[in-house]
Formats: sequence, structure tokens, C-alpha cells
Amino acid sequence: MKHTGTEGTRNLLTDRPALYEARFPDPGRLAGRWAEDCLRRYGAGPTVLDLGCGTGRDAAHLHRAGRRVTAVDLSASMLDHARVHHPGPVYTRADLSGFALGRRAFDAAVCLDSSLLYCHTNEQLDGFLASCRRALAQGGLLVAEMRNGAYFLGRNEPPAGPAVAQFTWHGTTYRSTTVLDVDRTAQLLRRTRTWSTDDGTPPVEERSAWRLLFPQELRHLLTAHGFEVLALHDGPGPRTEPAWRPGDGPGRTADGDRLHVVARRTAR
Repeated sequence: MKHTGTEGTRNLLTDRPALYEARFPDPGRLAGRWAEDCLRRYGAGPTVLDLGCGTGRDAAHLHRAGRRVTAVDLSASMLDHARVHHPGPVYTRADLSGFALGRRAFDAAVCLDSSLLYCHTNEQLDGFLASCRRALAQGGLLVAEMRNGAYFLGRNEPPAGPAVAQFTWHGTTYRSTTVLDVDRTAQLLRRTRTWSTDDGTPPVEERSAWRLLFPQELRHLLTAHGFEVLALHDGPGPRTEPAWRPGDGPGRTADGDRLHVVARRTAR
């Protein structure tokens, strides 16, 4: 988990990054390829900040593409795993709601897989965007991918019943039962997930949440913090159906379940 915010930090997959990669395999590095395509499409320079890097797979892909990458996460176990298994970037620990990694030190920042949405409050979102502006050179890009709050308007979402999934890793079967609930007052999508295994380990319950941001709300926040929005759309992207493919350009709607944004730091 690419964590920031006020929920508890105990998480089975965050505490065991190799298990995280087994649960969410990405052999084609789709998210990293999409991010690199955005950076090239909008002419970003070579120095990149990966915010909420998780196990480091996407950061390492950007590094192999020729970028000089600094990758940050709040999870020490994720960073330890990244340094060993996905070398190349410089990995460091930081909270996305407020970080100081040098003034105008980066040509671009990427924030994938809803990492931005672990900033739950307006103050945390302001801290994130102010930190990004401070870290980016004039004209630097911010590329982000996340859940779309607008998707929940007028739809029977999230589902009323729990979602059940399982996978097997090193001979142990892991089963998850996940319940999602929209907290409209806090504008959060809250998740309760219970893990059980077939090896006799006691079940583990996790609670986390994502901020639900709406497209025009996100556009306003970016503009208020000195960014010009270049693209804001629901796909195609690395987690859409159908998924992004090389050669795909940005979409024109913002109705789907994912939101993708590219913004440029202005001179003011």
C-alpha cells in the first residue's frame, strides 16, 4: 500500500512486499509504460520523482527508460524490498502530504495507483500539491492516476455485498473478503478487508480509505496551486478496461472509474 493519511498502517501486503507483487503481478509494467508515454508526450526532462512508489516496479521501469528517478514511499518494508529487487532509482521515505526533496529539483513527478488519494483531508491535499510545486522545476509535469470520485455519482457503487478473491503463493492460499463503503461527509471510500489463509494463521482485518476527488474539484486544486491542467480524462490508462496500449492518446471524458491527469507547473 502506498500510504499516507490517518488510517492504520497495518497491512498484510504492505508488510510483505513480495506477497503484494504475487497478488498484483505486472510483468508488462503497464503503469510504468503509461507514465513514460505521458512524460514523452508532454516533453518532460530526465529527472523524475515517483510519489508512492510501493515495491518500486514502476520507478525501476522509468529508470530503465533513461530517467534519473527518486522514488518515495511511507512504508519502510516496501522501500527495503524495492532497493533489493528493483534497483536503479534512489529510494527514500517520505509522507506524500508534506515532503521536502529539494527546490525545483525535478522535471516531473508521477503519482500512480491512487497514491494521491491517501491524502484524506483538504490540508493533506494542499500539502501534497504545495510540496510538488516546490519540488518541480518551472514547466515541470505532474502525472497522476487514481480512482474517479465522479464514478460514484448516480450509480449503484460500491456493491452492497463483499468482494471475495483468493490466490496461492508458495503453497499457501490467501483469501480476502473486501467491503467498501462511501463516507459522503468525509468524501472517503472506506475499505474493510479481512485476510484468511489455509495454513492456520489467524485472520487479519485491515481498514483503509481513499479520498474521493471529482474531476472539476481536482482541476480547481491544481490551478489554485499553480498548475496548468493539460489533460484530465477517464482513460485509457493502466487500470482501465480496455487498458491503455502504446499509441493511445488521452481521452476526452471523465465518467469512468479511473481518473488520469497531466498538469504543468506554471511560472507564477
